[in-house]
Amino acid sequence: MDVNKVKVWLQLFTDKVVENKDYLSELDTPIGDGDHGANMARGTTEMMKAIEDKQPETVRDTFKLAAMTLISKVGGASGPLYGSAFMGMTKASADSEDMTTILAAGLADIQKRGKAEVGEKTMVDVWAPVIDALEKKELTPELIESYVDATKDIKATKGRASYLGERSIGHLDPGAVSSSYLFEAMLESGVIDK
Repeated sequence: MDVNKVKVWLQLFTDKVVENKDYLSELDTPIGDGDHGANMARGTTEMMKAIEDKQPETVRDTFKLAAMTLISKVGGASGPLYGSAFMGMTKASADSEDMTTILAAGLADIQKRGKAEVGEKTMVDVWAPVIDALEKKELTPELIESYVDATKDIKATKGRASYLGERSIGHLDPGAVSSSYLFEAMLESGVIDK
């Protein structure tokens, strides 16, 4: 795996988050604290700044720097969850260049940190099917979007949104949406071989 492509991937992810910052916060307002966009935009911008400053030379070091920055700079639940994802990816990338294996390790660490399963209206509802589709070499931007859309009909049972019970139905999960930017950016960056 090419470290420069990984940096392009993270830059594209940051660009998407920053561009959609207000939208992410709007999604978060009815079912969360309303700050997902602002938190993610600040964290990803700081992540890219750290990557620019330190110029990590390996994929593993790039993921590790991303993890540490996101944990320290993103507020709310998103920082620890995205940080855990990148920490899992850091560990996996020491032994593997297979993106399915690397992302699966990221998902495992998200689930360990957030105690979330598929079907609870969280970022896991995008990560799990993305990894599945990637393994089958079927992942497309349209599929990613369909996984995000599916969170609208789920009743939240985890996180802030779970306090709303039935009223959480009809809303997209903000973490699922920001995760979709990560995976769209991954496809656009050429980091995976089609």
